Amino acid sequence: MTPILSHLDPILIQDLTLAYDAHVVLDRLSLAVPAGSITALLGGNGAGKSTTLSALLGFTRAQSGTIAVCGIDPAANPDQTRRRVAYLPENVALYEHLSAVENADYLLALSSQRQERGAIVDALAAAGLQERAWDQRLGGFSKGMRQKVAIAVALLRQVPVLLLDEPTSGLDPRATADFNALLAAVRERGTAVLMVTHDLLSAADVADRVAFLEAGRVALEVAASGPERFDVRALHARFQIGSERLAA
Repeated sequence: MTPILSHLDPILIQDLTLAYDAHVVLDRLSLAVPAGSITALLGGNGAGKSTTLSALLGFTRAQSGTIAVCGIDPAANPDQTRRRVAYLPENVALYEHLSAVENADYLLALSSQRQERGAIVDALAAAGLQERAWDQRLGGFSKGMRQKVAIAVALLRQVPVLLLDEPTSGLDPRATADFNALLAAVRERGTAVLMVTHDLLSAADVADRVAFLEAGRVALEVAASGPERFDVRALHARFQIGSERLAA
């Protein structure tokens, strides 16, 4: 299924092909994420999810097709692209010797979007980090606590595009629900969100579209509709089919 691309969409990918030597990772991939929407990209290991994020961040260059973030080619202008993107990786690199507040302050300063302490602690609280941890060094933090700090930093960035790589990894169900509520608020301010995840239930709770990536292309894209939003059983069955195809 090829989406209809618009110049207004902050994330645009059309017929993108990317290969390493003879191994094709993205095979004429097409995907669009409009402003003020959340797209969840699901797929098994080797489907091309991480490569898609890498291409959007300008770390890899495709052999053919087009890709744009806010109208900018990430491979040709990576610095301009990254100024418009907040990226939350699965394994967050934070500074062990700094506190949660100090990490957020430093990382925001690097992006020239420094915030007052009040805004930082509000974001940490909204991400589910308890007050007693705000001024503790990260050396003793669990993976889930580190993830909450990174989530707070990503959400404090006032940028048009948010890229998430397994954002609920390490979070308990309550923290996942809190995170989804934060994403809904980000969508309301007009941000385009692309979330790469294995967490189908979380994706069904918050995404406007769920796209299944198989062998480097979108095999199926489903839009939320009605009070139930998605048929989760059908989505799970489709996810299993795609994973089995990759494993075969």
